[in-house]
Amino acid sequence: MHTQKIVVVGSCNTDMVIKTDRLPVPGETILGGTFFMNPGGKGANQAVAASRMGAKVTFISKTGNDVFGKQSVMLYESENINTDYIFSDPTQPSGIAMITVDSYGENCIVVASGANASLSPADINKAIHEIESCDLVLMQLEIPIETVEYVAEIASKKGIRVILNPAPARALSNKLLRCLYIIIPNKVEAEILSGIKVTDVDTARQAADIISSRGVDNVVITLGSQGSLVKENGEFHYVRAYKVDTVDTTAAGDSFCGSLCVGLSEGKSILEAVKLAARAAALTVTRMGAQSSIPYRSELSSVDIDKVNPTL
Repeated sequence: MHTQKIVVVGSCNTDMVIKTDRLPVPGETILGGTFFMNPGGKGANQAVAASRMGAKVTFISKTGNDVFGKQSVMLYESENINTDYIFSDPTQPSGIAMITVDSYGENCIVVASGANASLSPADINKAIHEIESCDLVLMQLEIPIETVEYVAEIASKKGIRVILNPAPARALSNKLLRCLYIIIPNKVEAEILSGIKVTDVDTARQAADIISSRGVDNVVITLGSQGSLVKENGEFHYVRAYKVDTVDTTAAGDSFCGSLCVGLSEGKSILEAVKLAARAAALTVTRMGAQSSIPYRSELSSVDIDKVNPTL
């Protein structure tokens, strides 16, 4: 099989994680348990997920000229990711995220974007050949929106499929949506894009219809433990999530997005790619951390989606 080239344009952070019994309420100090640092950032997580699933990945990002940035680049190289287009900002620090994870595996996250916020269209111009020669582009929203729009326009004009994970949640222009092949929002992001409060499969269908009416044909709404709703070529499919023991939900969505893109690049339908992605996400939530929890392709055989949770 031809190894497809995926370009991921996005953020690179260092995650600082504390495990606690419960999340603090505003104004409260609680004593936590384990602390550890982990490479993260939605862009980097998705690049690592795609690489571990077997794709040839180029990551376009920006770090600070500091120890976190240098450490991150070394890690991506060890993951067989092309780091030629990870730029260094001499004035901004590398991005960091402070993450608290409770005993149920739920988390709350605060991100200081640092150099991620200065990844500009001018930087993208230095990587234009890489974008124009790839099979698929994957992006998120932890970098400036004008940079996301710029990449989407360049790639879609060349007929390259653009996949967007619209996280963190924000309003998006119809112009951007028209450049996309697939959008992968979660419940909160789908509500912001559609105006429909997404609580179940029916409301997800309504939201998907509104989002696709704004210009993007294919919509995959992730519903956490409720699975995902797929709208592909006007048809709806529902893929259940696995029943697994959740330890930490960090990077589950990123693992899902990166794996879905690999499935697509291998010629799978969107529905089949979502099944692959659901498998990867299920393994991710059974482990602590962001990139450390993302599975390799060889591990997926331990989860049988077709037997456990058939598509409805």
